[in-house]
Amino acid sequence: MELANILFPKVTLTMNDMEERYPKRNLPQGAFVTRIGPSPTGFVHLGNLYNAIIAERLAHQTGGVFYLRIEDTDSKREVEGAVSTIIDAMAYFDVNFDEGAVSDGDNGNYGPYRQRQRAEIYHVFAKWLVEQGKAYPCFLTEDEVQKIRDEQFENKENPGIYGKYALKNRSLTLDEVKIKISNGEKWVLRYKGEENNDRIVVDDAIHGKLEMPRNYQDFVILKSDGIPTYHFAHVIDDHLMRSTHVIRGEEWISSLPIHIELFKDFGWEHPIYAHTATLMKMDGASKRKLSKRHDPELALSYYQEEGISKEAVWEFLLTLLNSNFEDWRVENPKTSYKEFPFSIDKMSSSGALFNLDKLRDISKNVISVMSANEVYEKLLSWCKRYDEKYFVLLTKYKERMIKALNIGRGGEKPRRDLETWKQALEFLSFYFDETFKIEDEMPLECDKELQNNFFKSYLETFNFDDDAITWFEKVKELTRKLGFAEKPKDYKKNPENFKGSIVHITNMLRIALTGRVNAPDIWEVTHALGEEMTKERLKKWCE
Repeated sequence: MELANILFPKVTLTMNDMEERYPKRNLPQGAFVTRIGPSPTGFVHLGNLYNAIIAERLAHQTGGVFYLRIEDTDSKREVEGAVSTIIDAMAYFDVNFDEGAVSDGDNGNYGPYRQRQRAEIYHVFAKWLVEQGKAYPCFLTEDEVQKIRDEQFENKENPGIYGKYALKNRSLTLDEVKIKISNGEKWVLRYKGEENNDRIVVDDAIHGKLEMPRNYQDFVILKSDGIPTYHFAHVIDDHLMRSTHVIRGEEWISSLPIHIELFKDFGWEHPIYAHTATLMKMDGASKRKLSKRHDPELALSYYQEEGISKEAVWEFLLTLLNSNFEDWRVENPKTSYKEFPFSIDKMSSSGALFNLDKLRDISKNVISVMSANEVYEKLLSWCKRYDEKYFVLLTKYKERMIKALNIGRGGEKPRRDLETWKQALEFLSFYFDETFKIEDEMPLECDKELQNNFFKSYLETFNFDDDAITWFEKVKELTRKLGFAEKPKDYKKNPENFKGSIVHITNMLRIALTGRVNAPDIWEVTHALGEEMTKERLKKWCE
């Protein structure tokens, strides 16, 4: 007791006080309480979103609570503005928190939701561990710790402070501790591990039964600045915030003995752990982890800057998370992905294979079934943040753009031209004179003289009010007059009888109006561009 008072002279609250401050939540039976706990390093990655989607679905499908906790115990890695970056990224991908950290503070009754602001809470529980003889102050310097690591490396021993390496500080008398503290020596608080052959067994929600040796290390629970380590902080926070499930990467499985032991010491039931599979990608013929250094698609900012819609990212990640999602999507083509009955039981414990090409293909499908107005609004919203030039153009020519986006939309097989918002701007650029350019060359079968004759004749018979059938009949008639085959198969069968086919004629029109061969239906493009713009573009090809 005296040692605890020396180490924590200002701590007057007790564990019971903390239990009263953070009571059990009043939630329906079976409701899950989940969270994500990113570190404010400035780098928000796909794994954060991957785990956030799992946690969000589990909480909201059961009528529970999903919250954001900022795990900022490592001040050396913290980047200014990183919390806002995290909140902004999650909002972009429509991951909605019920409570937790917000840009200018907290939202909820279980805060603070930033761990560095919870120091006094952790000290209450740290003091209790000292009182129970389960923790002690360690005065090893960084140099001394490094010396121990070097010795362990030489002896091929497990690294860490335990056994004989912990004995000196474990056995300090009360007077020795007082002297060291009065001399201003820095200390950390270490948990007293036990060296024995015991094993722990944990039922992981994804991996099933996990069995491993119990902890024997004297691991640090409070650093010299009084801020806890992740191991200590998350146990306290998940208990007091009443988390029922902890969703985190499988790299944390090896830390389970530490965490389970702390829960046991405090007499608490530990939450259900669900360790998610590592995101992998193919590299040649082998698989490897997604890398911050080599894979830009690991960063969530990549999807924001590329304009990959949140709907596409959700759909893609759900295909990785639940093996039955794709079948469900086929049966429910127009249902929101948030109505999919997500199940943790359908998750795989093996590495999830990330395929950017598949994501982009899914994105085409997702955008193709949106209404023209919905596409326009989402595109405009993206441009407002990432492309000022197109934001101005989309705003100025809204009616024209809605008509353009309606081309090929609807029906059982809608066009799949649009993949990302950035790519959509490239595809739609020909609808604006400000960004229109000729990208493809005219067909070899159509020389300058023929181009001149064709466009002059086309403009002479052009009537903007013609319906699609009437318009096409005029094109066919002009095709025949110029000596081109009306049917491509006729030209293919007897090329010597024709200058070319109607394909070459319509490609001339496509290039003149859109700048490219690969473009939507010409008649529909004409009616999106409008009569005046159509005529002006075609006149440029007449001498």
